[in-house]
Amino acid sequence: MRDPRHDILFEPVRIGPVVAKNRFFQVPHCNGMGHAMPLAHAAMREVKAEGGWAVVSTEECEIHPSSDLTPYVEARLWDDRDIPALALMCEKVHAHGALAAVELTHNGPAASNLFSREVLLAPSHQPTKYGYPQQARAMDKADIREYRRWHREAAVRGMKAGMDIVYVYAAHDLSLAMHFLQRRRNQRTDEYGGSLENRVRLLRELVEDTKDAVGHRCGVALRFATEEMLGPEGVELAEARDIVAMLAELPDLWDVNVSAWYNDSLPSRFGGEAAQEPFVNFVKRATSKPVVGVGRFTSPDTMVSQIRRGVLDIIGAARPSIADPFLPRKIEEGRLDDIRECIGCNVCVSGDNTVSPIRCTQNPSMGEEWRKGWHPERIAPARKPEKVLVVGGGPAGLEAARALGQRGFEVALAEASKALGGRVAREAKLPGLAEWGRVRDWRVGQINKLRNVAVYLDSRLSAQDVLDFGAAHVVVATGARWRRDGAGRTHGAGLAGLADAANVFTPDDLMDGPLPEGSVAVYDDDGGYHATVLAEALARAGRQVHFVTPEDVVAPWGQFTLEYRHVRKRLASLGVQARVSQVLRALDGHELVLEDAWSGQTQLLHVDALVSVTSRLPEDALYHALLAREADWADAGVSSVTRIGDAEAPGLIAHAVYAGHRYAQELGEAKVGEVPFKRHFHHAGE
Repeated sequence: MRDPRHDILFEPVRIGPVVAKNRFFQVPHCNGMGHAMPLAHAAMREVKAEGGWAVVSTEECEIHPSSDLTPYVEARLWDDRDIPALALMCEKVHAHGALAAVELTHNGPAASNLFSREVLLAPSHQPTKYGYPQQARAMDKADIREYRRWHREAAVRGMKAGMDIVYVYAAHDLSLAMHFLQRRRNQRTDEYGGSLENRVRLLRELVEDTKDAVGHRCGVALRFATEEMLGPEGVELAEARDIVAMLAELPDLWDVNVSAWYNDSLPSRFGGEAAQEPFVNFVKRATSKPVVGVGRFTSPDTMVSQIRRGVLDIIGAARPSIADPFLPRKIEEGRLDDIRECIGCNVCVSGDNTVSPIRCTQNPSMGEEWRKGWHPERIAPARKPEKVLVVGGGPAGLEAARALGQRGFEVALAEASKALGGRVAREAKLPGLAEWGRVRDWRVGQINKLRNVAVYLDSRLSAQDVLDFGAAHVVVATGARWRRDGAGRTHGAGLAGLADAANVFTPDDLMDGPLPEGSVAVYDDDGGYHATVLAEALARAGRQVHFVTPEDVVAPWGQFTLEYRHVRKRLASLGVQARVSQVLRALDGHELVLEDAWSGQTQLLHVDALVSVTSRLPEDALYHALLAREADWADAGVSSVTRIGDAEAPGLIAHAVYAGHRYAQELGEAKVGEVPFKRHFHHAGE
């Protein structure tokens, strides 16, 4: 039963000629599937509509070959041949009573045209945004007229595909409409440059063109970034207020956020729920049209507050809709403790940035809806509900136990420590990672509702204990430990003497015990988030911290998760000294011997302690002990022993959760072949 306090979230909202059935709006978000995988894309969007989102949007949708975003895979409406792919999405979304929206864009100097080989376009002559070795040429008046025509024709194609809302996109420093607003990109001296009124002219024309072309059937939304955090070089809040005032009543919907993407999809390490409110709360006071905004909203009380205080009319979400596509329905049904809350790790973002289908730490079915037929809420019942023993209560073990229990297996979960969570419980205590504890909390909450899942804490098992337990299937999810010997990408065999040095620490040491004293070097040959989080913890505790890495950048994985800029600023603000391209060659007492990765020159760095963040080893002793006793399995009633997650191959928490879910999905099911998922195939033809 829905809490009456949340009734306001389920009121309909008119957006031009269409009506959203409630106030939940899945704003445009990338997904790595786009035009290349239309069946997978449509299935993913359909699950959102099924889960109760009133509006389900595409990602960026290229309107012309001169805005080719290769290698990134987004939506396309270059010509009429692109209509069927988006029509499929509309059909799937409409089947559940939701509206479909398309975000039209021409990315100008933020495009690549690597596939189309067209010349890049921009307000003024300038380099490309992402460092491709060609420049964008300044658009003349004829180019502007053509751009407006392309946008108008793409809007009509979107309407023909069945879209209910068509976006004009001026956000994230990713569209010509925004580039014309920016002083740093627009140095024109004609009526499209100079004064703010002139720089807004093209945006106004695009909205007017779109309303004229499709406004009789489609709502026209304007996605606008109110702040770029770049000072006078970017769109600033004061100027944004004037822009909103100029265009206040023109669009049917304002979708407002901050720019660029790394500020909009802010990782939870650097900002919490509703972090964008100070930058968008003025918009609703300036217009009578509905306003949607984002803030990684997962709490219905926060959502209600946004509406009642006049910040927003509609709750926008990208990442929360990925973590839980059924978030609106769960609020409507009063099942708040079933909400799978986003943790803000941005693994979803990494899919687009690595040109691969979207993934989610919390929701292992994300991106697998069509490919594997997985659903975030439903799972096939067990064909034979046998007894399963899961050893290890970390992210892999918890997800395996939960999903196996949902399928109807009789599950026992044995955890060696006194608490569930494994690495998640430990990492969530580090600076900025508290919300990552939601991975544990949601699964523990769901397990507690399942009568067929028993949990045994403080239960370290030997191979004999496992055999005596009498389970038909054994899952070993015992995690991994960080190496102390320096073995990693740079030193495959480790460094002599490191493992035995009293002043060498691992991430496990820091998470389990007191921090080292004095001057500390954090050596990162892993490239993920662990080293920078530990460096922050040490600096906040008053240690002098040197961050040393053989990589040319600090924590390169953070470039895929939008953390990189924030990490560099955070470490700099804490006085952490970053030393890149420095290979650790030896530790001589308190002297680190560092070698420049390119010049070969060496230098000494005096430290009191070294934290080695290089690689991990699976904690797989139990697994191998069970394999050694395979001859005893039959007498013990054991049919299979499987290792999953970090106990098989250490990775991200997302990898562990996926491994646990995959095991649960596949147990007792027939093997489908060497390629265990569906693929898109492109055959010859025009």
